[in-house]
Amino acid sequence: MDAKFFPPKRSFGLSGEQLFWLLGAVLLVGVSAVEHFAAETESLRLLRPLLWSALGSGLLGQWAVPTLRRIKAGQFVREDGPQSHFKKAGTPTMGGIFIVPVGLLIGMVLSGFDSSVLAIALLTLSYGFIGWLDDWQILRRKSNKGISPGTKLALQVGFAVLFCAWVSWQTGIFGSLTQVQLPGNLILPLGIAFWPLAVFVLTAESNATNLTDGLDGLAAGTGSLVLAGLGIYILPDYPALAVFCLCMAGAYFGFLFHNHNPAKVFMGDTGSLALGGALGSVAIYTNSLWVLFVMGGLFFVESISVLLQVGYYKATKGPDGVGKRLFKMAPYHHHLELTGWSETQIVTLFYGVTALLIGFCLTVF
Repeated sequence: MDAKFFPPKRSFGLSGEQLFWLLGAVLLVGVSAVEHFAAETESLRLLRPLLWSALGSGLLGQWAVPTLRRIKAGQFVREDGPQSHFKKAGTPTMGGIFIVPVGLLIGMVLSGFDSSVLAIALLTLSYGFIGWLDDWQILRRKSNKGISPGTKLALQVGFAVLFCAWVSWQTGIFGSLTQVQLPGNLILPLGIAFWPLAVFVLTAESNATNLTDGLDGLAAGTGSLVLAGLGIYILPDYPALAVFCLCMAGAYFGFLFHNHNPAKVFMGDTGSLALGGALGSVAIYTNSLWVLFVMGGLFFVESISVLLQVGYYKATKGPDGVGKRLFKMAPYHHHLELTGWSETQIVTLFYGVTALLIGFCLTVF
């Protein structure tokens, strides 16, 4: 079965550099508008953390990228991946080592070292550490095999449990964070079952952003948009965490200066797992799980495409042990590539859809 969602279109397309500046304009205008119209009691000058982090990440990358190249921290490309990706072999990876510290440090300072920011920063750093272990093993073994999936999952769940234990201690295990707020002021009461859901969200979100990191500028750009959108959404009730979100958004946007097509560096698992950890932990603490699900809808699409691909392949296995594929390749961005879309066209589409989803959340929820 060959899914034909979004057939190839060659009538549009921006260069990687044009996409970078367009995304910057969207972030600048959007955050400036919020800062202008927000009540004085709510506004903590969100534009400043965004710009400082973007500048810090961009400038630090000027030193880090040549350093990664010098120590031969080159990407190993999947043999079963799109043929067009083979030319990317050797491009420095592990760029998360200069994204994450910039966003976390500026976020902690500008939030006044708020306790919730410190906890979420620690969770983000922990997930970045898992990614670094994976990236380091890939480089050490000179293959695309990092730490085992079981080890990675165990570490993700372990850090998630520790974070959720801290949040439950802060709010009370039967306190306000035992229910999920849904659209239309609906509430889904979960009781203590909220915490297994929270652990699942952290694990799933970090894996989803990791799967999305497959094209130049894709995960960093969409992640920057969702972080900014989530920060704007929680601003009235959680101003310190809003500042943290804008700092992380700025750091990932600054990384795009080096990561837009054609990429000079990749974020690796170090950056992609930290991105998912930051998004998931903020959504859990602020009870914004539904909002994150909608804003980051394309992360869900990327994840579900992999699950559907694997499930369909197993379900259609014949006597020869070979099954059919639902998509040409998963995650879904690779399917689009193999149906004729260019990288920049796919990234343009994902940026546009993500911006629309964020706009929908901010105006409707």
